[in-house]
Amino acid sequence: MVWLNSDVTGAFAPVSPYSLVSVIAMSTRAPWTGAGGGWTGPVLLAAIFMLPRLGAAETGAAAPACQPLPFASGIVGAIKDARTFVLADGREIRLAAIEVPAAGIAAQQAKERLERMLAGQTVLLKGLGPERDRYGRLLAHVYIKADGVERWIQADLVASGNARVAAHVGERSCAASLMAHERGARQAGLGLWSDPYYAARRAEDPTSVAREQGRFAVVEGNVLTVRESGGTIYVNFGRRWSEDFTVTIAKRNERTFAAAGVDAKNLAGRRVRIRGWIEERGGPWVEATRPEQIELVERR
Repeated sequence: MVWLNSDVTGAFAPVSPYSLVSVIAMSTRAPWTGAGGGWTGPVLLAAIFMLPRLGAAETGAAAPACQPLPFASGIVGAIKDARTFVLADGREIRLAAIEVPAAGIAAQQAKERLERMLAGQTVLLKGLGPERDRYGRLLAHVYIKADGVERWIQADLVASGNARVAAHVGERSCAASLMAHERGARQAGLGLWSDPYYAARRAEDPTSVAREQGRFAVVEGNVLTVRESGGTIYVNFGRRWSEDFTVTIAKRNERTFAAAGVDAKNLAGRRVRIRGWIEERGGPWVEATRPEQIELVERR
C-alpha cells in the first residue's frame, strides 16, 4: 500500500499499489507543491489525466467509487450563492457537477443550506486539477471532514433536493453517485422537486419543453427513432423534426458514450431522461456532449 499526501494539512491517504498514482509515486521522490496548496506538480497532473483511462474493462475490477483527487484546501470566508463561495485567501470556488436554482425560495434555501455546512469550515477541493470557469472561479468537488469522515458537499445538496446533477460531471463514477442521490430526492419530492417548476419535462410535449429555452432542464420520454446524418446522431422523440424534441450526439463522441453504457444507436424504444440546456433547432433541442446527460430509465 502506498500513502500519498492529500492536502496542505499533511494528512495522508492510502492508494492502491496497482493504481497509476502508486506507480508514479514509487518511481519518483520529488513531489512538487504549488502556491495554492496540495498537489499541482507534473507528477500529479500525469496521474490525474491518465487515471480515467484505466477503466474496469481494462483492469478486470468493478467500477470504482467516486474519488476525485485533492488539489487544494482552504478556509471558507463568505458564501456568495447556492454553489459559489470565497475562501479566506480570496480564491473563489464554484461547486462542480451541479446546477442550483437561480432565484426564488428554492435558491434561498439552497444558499442557506450551503452556509450551514460551510461557513468558517476548512474545505478540501478535489477534481481533475485546478480547473477554472470562464469567470476565473475554481471548479471543484468540495469536502469537509467531521469526526474523521469526509462529507461530499455536492452529494448533500443533490440528496436534499437543493441541487440537480449538471450536464457535465466529468468523472463517470461521480456522475453515477450523484444521479442515485438525485433519484432519491426526486422520488421523495424533496426541495426543488416539490415545485412543479423544476419537474422533469415530458418529451412528448415539445411545447412545454420549448418554454425552457435558454435554461437548464431535465426532460424524460420514450425515444422513437435514432438516425445518423453526416457527423451527427439524431435521437428523435417524435416524427416531426421541425417541432418535436430532439437530442444530438456528435459521431466523434459515440465511443465515449458507449464506454459509459449509453449506446446511442440502440436507444430507440428506450425511456430516457435527458439533462442539458434547451435550445431551438426547429423544435426544442439538447446537444449531448457527455454521457451523463442521458440516463436510462427502467420501464415500470
